[in-house]
Amino acid sequence: GNDNSEALPESMPSAPGTLPHFMEEPDDSYIIKSNPIVLRCKAKPAMQIFFKCNGEWVHQNEHVSEESLDEATGLKVREVFINVTRQQVEDFHGPEDYWCQCVAWSHLGTSKSRKASVRIAYLRKNFEQDPQGKEVPIEGMIVLHCRPPEGVPAAEVEWLKNEEPIDSNLDENIDTRADHNLIIRQARLSDSGNYTCMAANIVAKRRSMSATVVVYVNGGWSSWTEWSNCNARCGRGWQKRSRTCTNPAPLNGGAFCEGMSVQKITCTSLCPVDGSWEVWSEWSVCSPECEHLRVRECIAPPPRNGGKFCEGLGQESENCTEGLCIQDKKPLHEIKSQNLETASDIALYSGLGAAVLAVAVLVVAVTLYRRSQSEYGVDVIDSSALTGGFQTFNFKTARQGNSLLLNSSMQPDLTVSRTYSGPICLQDPMDKELMTESSLFNPLSDIKVKVQSSFMVSLGVTERAEYHGKAHSGTFPHGNHRAFGTIQARNKAMYIHNLSSISTTSELRTTALFGHLGGRLVVPNTGVSLLIPHGAIPEETSWEIYLAITQKESSLQPEGSDVLLGPEVTCGPPEVTVSTPFALTIPHCADPDPEHWNIHLKRRTQQGKWEEVMSVEEETTSCYCLLDPYACHILLNSFGTYALIGEPISDCAVRQLKVAVFGCLSCNSLDYNLRVYCMDNTPCAFQEVVSDERLQGGQLLEEPKLLHFKGNTCSLQISVLDIPPFLWRIKPFTACQEVPFSRVWRGSARPLLCAFSLERYSPGTTQLSCKVCVRQLKGHEQVLHVQTSILESERETITFFAHDDSNFPAQVGPKAFKIPFSIRQRICATFDTPSAKGKDWQMLAQKNSINRNLSYFATQSSPSAVILDLWEARHQHDGDLDSLACALEEIGRTHSKISDLTETELEEPDFNYSRQNGL
Repeated sequence: GNDNSEALPESMPSAPGTLPHFMEEPDDSYIIKSNPIVLRCKAKPAMQIFFKCNGEWVHQNEHVSEESLDEATGLKVREVFINVTRQQVEDFHGPEDYWCQCVAWSHLGTSKSRKASVRIAYLRKNFEQDPQGKEVPIEGMIVLHCRPPEGVPAAEVEWLKNEEPIDSNLDENIDTRADHNLIIRQARLSDSGNYTCMAANIVAKRRSMSATVVVYVNGGWSSWTEWSNCNARCGRGWQKRSRTCTNPAPLNGGAFCEGMSVQKITCTSLCPVDGSWEVWSEWSVCSPECEHLRVRECIAPPPRNGGKFCEGLGQESENCTEGLCIQDKKPLHEIKSQNLETASDIALYSGLGAAVLAVAVLVVAVTLYRRSQSEYGVDVIDSSALTGGFQTFNFKTARQGNSLLLNSSMQPDLTVSRTYSGPICLQDPMDKELMTESSLFNPLSDIKVKVQSSFMVSLGVTERAEYHGKAHSGTFPHGNHRAFGTIQARNKAMYIHNLSSISTTSELRTTALFGHLGGRLVVPNTGVSLLIPHGAIPEETSWEIYLAITQKESSLQPEGSDVLLGPEVTCGPPEVTVSTPFALTIPHCADPDPEHWNIHLKRRTQQGKWEEVMSVEEETTSCYCLLDPYACHILLNSFGTYALIGEPISDCAVRQLKVAVFGCLSCNSLDYNLRVYCMDNTPCAFQEVVSDERLQGGQLLEEPKLLHFKGNTCSLQISVLDIPPFLWRIKPFTACQEVPFSRVWRGSARPLLCAFSLERYSPGTTQLSCKVCVRQLKGHEQVLHVQTSILESERETITFFAHDDSNFPAQVGPKAFKIPFSIRQRICATFDTPSAKGKDWQMLAQKNSINRNLSYFATQSSPSAVILDLWEARHQHDGDLDSLACALEEIGRTHSKISDLTETELEEPDFNYSRQNGL
């Protein structure tokens, strides 16, 4: 460099004895790729500043200099810049790093700055040590080692779990400060996942291989149950107790419990000893009544240990004079004979008098009754209108040759009909099968069908009145298993449920032959179904499986405030054994809020007694219950008779009742009968009502509505309002009737019926309009608007819709399932084995809203297959394969955020095949 100096200006004060002071010194710098770096130096007072690099002066032409005055001191300030290129640093070969420092001159002398090193920044590609995957028990310690690649400057390390950064400040259980290692002090189930070490400096970022950590749970035994009763009623037998490997259940490959799940010990029961009579005692002395006695006791031996008591009498008496004993100077046998004759005469005359009196009373009663019926128009057939009471309706089955049934030879009348004017919502219940019109509409000969458009159908019974109704939002329940609802049609087939298509047989039962391919069994129009999975029945084996609903009074009598929430369902035969659980669907009428209901599943034993299987909210591995809004789906391993019992926890527990009103002309042409039913909101309960109304010639006058009946001990009121005053009249004191709470809540499972009898003032009155109000005091209220014509030729039909499964009571083999078998196998293969991406069966369950009692699935040989069986049972009508496909794709997107393109391409086929194969 040149020692150039400049004279100070005359206006600047001299600063004798002042050496240059550095205001800014060059900093250590890194050259990134091929970009040069700039070193700067600033000092005062300074006449000149030059850089020296590696002991040699930098040419003055490479300096860029700026000069200014310090306003506070008036001293000259000089700032100098130089560029250092990558080539300069690479060409330097010295014992130390490339360095530069600046030297500043003043009148007094020179000052030197600190040395600033210049280095080329880089980061190697390969980690010196990648983290390794581990399997650790729960609460064990996890240590993942990571040594980042060599680099200048040294790389900083960050840990990722499932592509999300780990912040050890938010979790005291995790430490990432120890020499780049990740330490988890006590492993939790949530710590399972894929861990990645990220290294980064100013040049680049590097990513280690992912390490899969699986936290497993070894199974633990539950407490022993109580010892069972001795199985032998007499003598030597055994009793047992059991325990299950559910405390906890093994998870993620954990070991199953060691030891026996059942213990047996011998026991001895005392044998019952039946009692036996001792010998008769001697006859007693003859009494004044000419009788003597003798006695014996049951002590030879006495009954012990539940034995039977002696049969027969312990005392015996007889005449001790052989009829020769004298009373009032007459032989005893003569006295007894006279008494008997006198008693016979009295009985004869008393009977004749009672018969004459009964006939007279009957004649008077009939005369008075006919006069009152003429005055008030009371329906003679319906005696409930006389008392104004609420009665339980006993259903009767159809008899052969009943003259009240419709004439099947009548021709349908297609001239009188109206279209359904309400909004129509369609759900496609079949698995992409094109239904022809002949298979879709299969009415009886006394049903008339008039198709107005692809989605508008009016139904009625020949020579019966037709009614018109409007659809109201919220009229029917919604959900995957709703029994009735408004149907919105859009390029799909319609399924029509009408009065005449409902079975009137006394037994609701369906049977079919099932083998290794499995299938589905449905009791038509009841909401009850049975799903036999593929492979549940061994190969080369077949069983005739049946599914039935008990129509007679159930043998299950709930205790206290408990309620029977659905039908009693039997599936069998009981001796069938299955290798995987089957799915039984039972409809229920509860509003299933766990805060207000405790719902139990019960099973009838071979002795006819009922035992509890489980509570719906219970964690168990013996069976599984999934409660949907209107049905319960149960995974079971044994056939039998099952029922759902609801235990209300609070007064807010809601029992859903369906309210329906039917009407028909009575024997008197001026009278019209309204019948209001309150029944459980289950398809089978409504089917029973409709079947009986068909026999009585009744017609549905308005769409059924849902009433939320609370367990608040308040009664139910049913009233008929707004009757046209000069056209119709109703019997006095019967327009409003009330039912006690206990009769609605804990009454029979049969529907309740309330009958009203209306009378026309004139035969010319053909229209009837009124309101039927059904409400619970301090509770919910529903109003049904009745507007109809009582003339058969002008009557309109109320159409109502359902999943009509009467044409498909049994489906065997692949056509019974919505998911194709090949797709099902690929889903199970993907999710049954824990993978590096975490795509296991637990996530499949979560995406299908199965978040409870996962330990049940953990004990199955293929958890994913059981989850898909449960999906099949829940979607037997809608077959919503799109939602399942979306769930699989969402799992794929969640676990495909890795930047490695090759790895992404390998993962995508696991989840995208669903769309390509029709899911």
